[in-house]
Amino acid sequence: MKTTTLITPDGPFSVVVAAVPAGDGGPARDGGPAGETREQVLAAGWTNDVDALLALVHPTLRPSGDVRDTNPTGLLAEAADAVRAYYDGDHGAPGRIPVLQASGPYRTHAWDVLREVKAGERLTYSEYAVRTGRPAAVRAAAGACAMNAAALFVPCHRILRTDGTLGGFRYGLPIKESLLAREAPAA
Repeated sequence: MKTTTLITPDGPFSVVVAAVPAGDGGPARDGGPAGETREQVLAAGWTNDVDALLALVHPTLRPSGDVRDTNPTGLLAEAADAVRAYYDGDHGAPGRIPVLQASGPYRTHAWDVLREVKAGERLTYSEYAVRTGRPAAVRAAAGACAMNAAALFVPCHRILRTDGTLGGFRYGLPIKESLLAREAPAA
């Protein structure tokens, strides 16, 4: 496992990357030869508390060993570059980084769908549930957002309450507001 923390306009942002078996389910399903591993983002968020981020990772994916990397390489460097690019105006950059999260079939699918919500687009939990193919699963869609360990890379901040208000956000409403304002189309 490798981690790094960047300073962003919204505060410290940490990323956790680990090598996992290729083709090991989740949002980055591209297969690969047996025995091969692939680095993927397991967790990310506006904190410098990596242990708190690790607690969000499903136990089957939670890595052991901690290497804090002041000079990130590989996917950790790409993820850090994507965060910087996001703050420099390329709001799609985090969506190009492979992420792996584990849960039940619906939540895993919901995270895949969430990665398809483009910057500047805002959905309500009801609209998000429809996009997952289960319009009645509004609470389950909200739960997918609440259990998302890879903030920014899986953009749960783009989902709003059904009445259009912000709702919650693990890292606080001021950060959610900042992200949505940053992504808003120019008038």
